[in-house]
Order: sequence, then C-alpha cells, then structure tokens
Amino acid sequence: MILGKVCGTVVSTRKVQKLQGYKLLIIKPLFKENADYIVAADNIGAGIGETVLVTQGHNTQYALDRNEVPIDAIVVGIIDGDQYIEIK
Repeated sequence: MILGKVCGTVVSTRKVQKLQGYKLLIIKPLFKENADYIVAADNIGAGIGETVLVTQGHNTQYALDRNEVPIDAIVVGIIDGDQYIEIK
C-alpha cells in the first residue's frame, strides 16, 4: 500500500465500459524520493489535496465492486489528518 497526495484528475471522454463510475485520480506518492505519479481509480470520493491510501497490483480486484475491471491501482482510504503521520 502507498500513502499519497491527490494532485489532479484524468478526464477521459471514452473508456472501457467496465470503468464507468470510477473517477481517475493522479496520485503523488509520499515518502518515496523521485517517485513517479500514479493514476488510481476512485469510487469513495477522494478529492484534490487529500492524502489517500492506494493499493496496487492484483490486490486491487479485492477492493472493486465488480470483477475483472482493468485497474492497476485503486484508492482504498482517505486519511483524515496527515499531520499525525510520522516516519521513525
């Protein structure tokens, strides 16, 4: 799992039918130097500027409402207050 900050959204006028209902968010991973941005699906309502918890890979299928959706990363949680996150 990855902690990240929502930096923007991806707008797509055409997409695979199974992706209907999922918002696509651009996530900047926290606590990783030189990390690439991630495009993650969202169906829990995360917005720009929020800190989120993202899962990637085959585990995303467990967080989906439908089976066999072509998604590699999905937002599974919105962090209430990132001021409490510490690295030791």
